[in-house]
Amino acid sequence: MLDLTYETPKPKVIAGAKHDWELVIGMEVHAQVSSKAKLFSGGSTQFGAEPNSNVAFVDAAMPGMLPVINEFCVEQAVRTGLGLKAEINLRSAFDRKNYFYPDLPQGYQISQLYHPIVGEGEILVDMGPGVARLVRVERIHLEQDAGKSIHDMDPNMSFVDLNRTGVALMEIVSRPDIRGPEEAAAYVTKLRQILRYLGTCDGNMQNGNMRADVNVSVCRPGQYEKYMETQDFSHLGTRCELKNMNSMRFIQQAIDFEARRQIQILESGGEVVQETRLYDPDKGETRSMRSKEEAHDYRYFPDPDLLPLEIEQDWVDDIAASLPELPDEKKARFVKDFGLSEYDASVLTAEVINATFFEDVVAKCDDGKLAANWVINELFGRLKKDDLGIGDSPVSPNQLAEIITLIKKGDISGKIAKDVFEITFTEGGSPAQIVEDKGLKQVTDTGAIETAVDEVIAANPQQVEKAQQNPKLAGWFVGQVMKATGGKANPKAVNDIVSAKLGL
Repeated sequence: MLDLTYETPKPKVIAGAKHDWELVIGMEVHAQVSSKAKLFSGGSTQFGAEPNSNVAFVDAAMPGMLPVINEFCVEQAVRTGLGLKAEINLRSAFDRKNYFYPDLPQGYQISQLYHPIVGEGEILVDMGPGVARLVRVERIHLEQDAGKSIHDMDPNMSFVDLNRTGVALMEIVSRPDIRGPEEAAAYVTKLRQILRYLGTCDGNMQNGNMRADVNVSVCRPGQYEKYMETQDFSHLGTRCELKNMNSMRFIQQAIDFEARRQIQILESGGEVVQETRLYDPDKGETRSMRSKEEAHDYRYFPDPDLLPLEIEQDWVDDIAASLPELPDEKKARFVKDFGLSEYDASVLTAEVINATFFEDVVAKCDDGKLAANWVINELFGRLKKDDLGIGDSPVSPNQLAEIITLIKKGDISGKIAKDVFEITFTEGGSPAQIVEDKGLKQVTDTGAIETAVDEVIAANPQQVEKAQQNPKLAGWFVGQVMKATGGKANPKAVNDIVSAKLGL
C-alpha cells in the first residue's frame, strides 16, 4: 500500500437550508457477472443480440424446467469478494423473491437474502492526494436479472425482450458510509475499477452491465456519529432509494436534488416517506416510483429447486492465489519502483489496460518517469483527440519505448521526438528508421553548433549587448540557433556554447 497518511473527508453540508444538514448515502450496486452463460441456464449473455434470441427454457420458466447453478458465476462472485477483502461464506443459499414483473416470466426472482455468498468487506475510495474514505461492504449476493420492457415501439402496447432474463448479477451492498455526491460517484468508480481488474464485470454502465440503487437520507450534525456508536439506523433519518442509476454524473445530480427535497420537507414540518424514486435527467429531479418494500413484502423463502451452495476452502484458496495485482497495490508499486507521483500513478492504473501498456513501455526503455510522461501527456492526449481507446492505439509500446530510447541516447531532442511520435502515430513504422530517413538526428557536433552560434551572434550585435546586461535574454539566442539548425541541435550544448560566447 502507499505509505501515506490518509485524512477522512468532511461530510457534505447542504448549503442554503435553515439548519445544517449532513448527507448519508448507502449504495446497492448491481454488477453483471462476466460469463458467457447465465446463472441457472446455458443461455447466452451476448449483448445486442436479436430480442428474445438468448432465452433458454429455464429463462422462459417453461413447465418442468429446473435451474442448474453455473459454477463459473460462483467463482466470479468469490473472486470479487476476495478482491474487496471480504469474508467468503463457505455455505450460502438461494431464496425466492416473489413479485410480478412483465419481464420476469417466473413471477419470482432467484436471489440470496438470508445466506449470501460473500460477507463483510471494504473499499478504500480516494478523494484526492492524501484524502480517502473507507466504505464498508455489508455483503455480496448472487441473483438473476430480469428482462427488459420496451414502451417506445408502439403507442398502444409494450414489448418484452427476455435476453437479459437469468443473467447473473452480483449485488454489492455498502454500509451507509458515503457522505456526499462526489464520494458516491468516486465509490462507484473505484468499485468498477476493481471489478475490471478482477475480470468479474466489465463495468459497462451504458449497456446496463453495472447500475446502482442509491439510498439517500439527511440528518443533523452529530447524528451519524451516534449511529456509528450504536448501529441504530433511526439516527440517520428516513431514506429514499434512487433506482437504476447508470451514470456518475446523474448519480451526483440525483443525490443533490433528493437531499434538498428531503431537507425542504423536514424544515417545513413534514416527514420524509420511505419510497423508491426515479431520477429524470431532463428535468433534473426525482419522482416517486413506488412505496419502498421491505423483505417481508417479497415473501422470501428458500428456493426448493436449489440445494444450499457449499464450497471448499481449498477452492477459495486457489482462487485467491490467482488474483491479479489490484489497483491500490499496483499504484503503490508504481510510486515506489518508478518514482512516480501519486497522481501520475493513479492515472496510469485507472484502467488495467493503461497500466499494462505503461509497463510494456518501461520494460523496453528502462525509464519510468519519462515513460509515464510520454504515455500520459503525449499518447493519451493524442488518443483523446482522435477519440480512440488505448487498445486501438496506432503507436505500440515498443514504438513508444523506441522514441524514448532515442531521446535518452541523445539522438533526438524532445521537440523532434514529438514530430517523430506524430509521424509514427499517423504513418506507422520504426521511429529510429523515421529519424534516419528524414534526417532528424540531433546535431551533437559542438563544432557545427559553435558555427551556428557565431553566425547568430554576429548578426545581432544589439541583442548581444542586451543579453550581457540581462543574462535571461540569452534564451533568445538559443531559440535562434535551434531555429537555424531545424531544431536538431542538442539544446544543452547550445545553452553551454551561447553562455560561453556571451561571457555569461
